[in-house]
Amino acid sequence: MRPAAVHLREFVLRSARVVAALCGAVALIAVGGTCSGEPCGDTDNADVWVVSTRCLGGTCSMPEEPGFSVEQLTPVDCGRSRWQRADLATMLADPSRPLAIFIHGNRYDAAAAKQQGIALSRRLARFSPTDVPARTVIFSWPSQKQGLLLADGRTKFQRCYTDAHYLAALLAKIDPAQPVAVVGYSFGALITLEAFDDLCGSQGTLPCAAGSLQCRPGPLHVVLVAPAVRSDALAPGGPYRESLACVDRLTVIINSRDDALRFFPLLDPRIDIPALGYVGMPSRWAAADTTFRMTDAASIVGRQHSLTRYLESATLSSVIATAAVDGL
Repeated sequence: MRPAAVHLREFVLRSARVVAALCGAVALIAVGGTCSGEPCGDTDNADVWVVSTRCLGGTCSMPEEPGFSVEQLTPVDCGRSRWQRADLATMLADPSRPLAIFIHGNRYDAAAAKQQGIALSRRLARFSPTDVPARTVIFSWPSQKQGLLLADGRTKFQRCYTDAHYLAALLAKIDPAQPVAVVGYSFGALITLEAFDDLCGSQGTLPCAAGSLQCRPGPLHVVLVAPAVRSDALAPGGPYRESLACVDRLTVIINSRDDALRFFPLLDPRIDIPALGYVGMPSRWAAADTTFRMTDAASIVGRQHSLTRYLESATLSSVIATAAVDGL
C-alpha cells in the first residue's frame, strides 16, 4: 500500500473513533432476553420497572396523562425473570419504598436501556442501607441509533426537551413523601434538569402546588454521571439554578478526559459552552441546603463515554450507589 494511502486510512480510523465517542457509544452488560414476555436470565430477583416514552410523540409542555408504556421485571422460575406489562398505579402503590429513577444517555435501544438499568439496580442493592433496596425505574426514551453520529446527537439533544416534560409528568405522580433518587447519565442529566425546571424551576409551578418538588417531605437525591449539560447550568443565574431548591443531595461525576463530552459544544454551536460533565462546577454554586460532591472519573474511565465503565469500577459504582440510596 502506498504511504499516502496508509496515512489516509489511519486518519479515517482515528476520526471514526473520536466521532463514535461523540454521541455516547455504550458498552452493554448482557443479562438475557429483553422483549415483553421473553425470559431475561438470572437477574437476582431485582425489583426493576420500565417507564417508556419510545412510542410517544413530541410535546411542548408537561402532559397530564402521557400514556407511558410500563413493564415490570417479574421472576418466573429457576432464578429467571421476564418483562411483563404493568401500570403506573401498581409501580407507585407503596410510598414507603424508595424509588431510584435511571435516565440513560444517547444511542440506547430499548434492550440496552433495560440491561443498563438492571446493572445499576444490582449496584444500588449492594450499597442499600436497608434489607429492602430501592425500586429501580428505568426511564426509557427514544435514543436508539439513527444515522450519522453528530447529526443523531443533535437530533437527540432536541428530543431531550420533549422527554423532560414526560419525566416531569412521571415525577409529579409520585407521592411527595416517597424517597426518590434520580440517576441521569449523559443526556439523561439534561432530561433530569429540564424536568426539574418544569416542577420547581423558573418555568415551574407555584411553590407547594400539586406535583411541585419544592415542598415534598421525602428526600430527593440526584446523581449526574458524565452530564451532557452546559457547564453553567447550575451557576447563579444559570438556566437550572432554581432547580437546586428541590434537591437535598447533588452528586456530579465528571470525566475531564471524555472524548464525547469534549465535543459537546458542537451539538448547539449557538451556545458554545463546554459540558458540565467535562469541566465540572465549583462547590460554591451548590445551594446552601444541598449536600454537594463532585468526583472526576478521568483516571478510571479514561477517554471513553460509557456508563458501563463507571458501573464496573468498584470505586465509581460505590460513589454512584451511595450518593443515590444512602439515607433514603
